[in-house]
Amino acid sequence: MSVEADQRVCVGAGLCALTAPGVFDQDENGLVVVLEGTPSGKARDEALRAERLCPSGAVRVGRSHG
Repeated sequence: MSVEADQRVCVGAGLCALTAPGVFDQDENGLVVVLEGTPSGKARDEALRAERLCPSGAVRVGRSHG
């Protein structure tokens, strides 16, 4: 699993940082920052939830197949 975030489309809602605080944070402008690019366990589940909740689609979680 890999986590990415696009600050160009981020609206600064902060749901990612609230939902997955070990994976995401916000910079001084309120834009998403990835803290952990390859989360596992509980952080993985939180990252997937943050992706679903992100209102702008700035958070992307890539899933490994196989």
